[in-house]
This record gives sequence, C-alpha cells and structure tokens, in this order.
Amino acid sequence: MAMVPKPGSPRSDGFLTSPSSSPAAAVTSPAASAASPSLSRYESQKRRDWNTFGQYLKNHRPPLSLSRCSGAHVLEFLRYLDQFGKTKVHTPMCPFFGHPNPPSPCPCPLRQAWGSLDALIGRLRAAFEENGGKPEANPFGARAVRLYLREIREMQSKARGISYEKKKRKKQPPPPQPQPQPQPRPPHPHSPSPATGAAT
Repeated sequence: MAMVPKPGSPRSDGFLTSPSSSPAAAVTSPAASAASPSLSRYESQKRRDWNTFGQYLKNHRPPLSLSRCSGAHVLEFLRYLDQFGKTKVHTPMCPFFGHPNPPSPCPCPLRQAWGSLDALIGRLRAAFEENGGKPEANPFGARAVRLYLREIREMQSKARGISYEKKKRKKQPPPPQPQPQPQPRPPHPHSPSPATGAAT
C-alpha cells in the first residue's frame, strides 16, 4: 500500500485522531468551537470521522482529492485503521478460533470490529453528501465497500464465535388480567354493631 500516513494517536474507540501538531487541528474558528457543544454525539463523531478521512487523503502518496476518491481508496482506509483496532480476531490455526470468550491470551491480531467499521462507513457516507458530494458518486456506498464489510462480518463471526444476525423479537405474552378483589360482605341486619355491643 503506497501510504505514508502521519502518526496520530488512537482514540478510545480505536479510530485515529489527527495529530494535534497539524495545522488543520491547530486552527479552529470561534464559530466552530461555539457550535460544537450543541452537536449531538452522532454529529460530533461524524465530524471527527470526516476530518480523519480528510487527513488520510492529504497524507496519501500521492495526495488524493475527494473528487478522485473511489471505493478502492475507502478499502485502503479501512485496512489502515486495522492497526488501531482493539478487537481480537482469532486465526483459523488458533485453538480459540470460534470461541467467544477465550480462557487465556493468544497472539492473534487486534482488528477493528465489524460493527465499528459498519457504523463508520454509515457516518462517512452521510458526511460525504452533506459536504457536497453526489449520492451516485459516493465512494462509501460503493459495491466493493459493501462486499468488504460483509466479508469482515462473516470472517469475524466465525473467528470470534459471535453471531451478528439480528435476533427476532419474541412476541410478548399478554399481561395477566387483574383478579377482581372480593367485596366485603355487608353486616347481618340482626347482628349488633360493634358500638352497640360495647354499650351493652
């Protein structure tokens, strides 16, 4: 891969943040910093992912413009992110291949989890169109990217022994009907009331 990406620091979710020394990270307009607290978590994450991808394109050798970016470049980006992954993916030769909870450590590599990549591509696909890209030219929606994500899901499902199929929701049984409370029996007309009995 003809990449010489600048070193960055992995974020808590495993994706790379732009180096703080870069001009793009150092320069922030007051309007942007004032607007950021009001952004939702999803919007903030989408903006960070979009900036990370933009930094990746700048560091590409040769540098890439967004208009020349294709699905193949998106795949390069996803493979590049694997070095910051935190999910253990067992190789077929590993004795823990297919075990969701291995009893001891193993030398298998850490990768980006399929769910993280799938969510990342969803955010970048939306950000591409929000930043002026045409839906029909969206590299994040390319067939090659969809096939890659499906392949990663199947591979990690087998390696980690985890099913990614959506579980069908069971129909909830109807709530139990409340039992009618027994009504207190009225006093017998000939029996004396407690007050009368006390008086005699």
